[in-house]
Amino acid sequence: MLHWLKRLLVLLTLSLVLAGCNRVGLAYRNLDVIIPWTLGDYLDMNAGQKRWFNDKLKEHLAWHCTTQLPGYLDWLDRLQQMVDNHQVSDAALQARTVEAKQAIANVAQAITPSAVELLQSLDDRQVKDMNTALTKDLRQRQDEYLKPPLEQQIKERAQRMSKRLDAWMGPLNSSQQNRVTAWSIELGEQNREWIGNRADWQAQLMEAVRQRQTADFPQKMQQLLVDRESLWTPEYRVAYALTEAAARSLLVDLMAESSKQQRLKLTQKIDGVRSDFKALKCLKTAAN
Repeated sequence: MLHWLKRLLVLLTLSLVLAGCNRVGLAYRNLDVIIPWTLGDYLDMNAGQKRWFNDKLKEHLAWHCTTQLPGYLDWLDRLQQMVDNHQVSDAALQARTVEAKQAIANVAQAITPSAVELLQSLDDRQVKDMNTALTKDLRQRQDEYLKPPLEQQIKERAQRMSKRLDAWMGPLNSSQQNRVTAWSIELGEQNREWIGNRADWQAQLMEAVRQRQTADFPQKMQQLLVDRESLWTPEYRVAYALTEAAARSLLVDLMAESSKQQRLKLTQKIDGVRSDFKALKCLKTAAN
């Protein structure tokens, strides 16, 4: 459910994730980077649970819009200043990442009690179905990211990154494309550590859900959904640190080689996200 700093594009984490926040039907489903609310995608809820879920979803969206989005506007300002002032450095990216992680923690903390309540309402059939759905999802990820030979994994990872960068900066020049390829090679078998950690976390989640009526279930879910780093495998802990550093290094190098046109497109995209936020009804109400 949570895949921290998804797609390894640290600089654009919140921008990418939050672009659709003004659509209630899509918002939290698209926030799988920061919100453990995609549990709903793996559950066959009954009518009562669906009504409860939709009501809670609206409450959390309202809270998120009125209390969290203003801080994202400030974050976007700092992000754009980095680009405008040619100050996309490792230190600056680390600072923005710390801020993004805090935003992630704030939302995960707010959502977890509702996730606990939903899970405690499940019957045994629903728990079994949830396990089946999660297992299927994991198998699909294994098929997509682990089954191909390592050379193909590296090639596809570079292609995915190039596609995302193209959407935010425009076409990469040959030197930038070579840098993306080098970045993907550097990550090596990162897919294996990521999927392995996900499988381990998923097994712990399902074990906790099977014991959902015990007194310590809320504390277990707090660790699983909010403090999940404490449950990382040793291998993934090392891989994650290397992956995050590689992402920062990639972005620093790409921006150092960026053209005026690329930087203009990036600032326009950031400004577009900011404009979308400012247009939200909750922010307009709060400002009046």
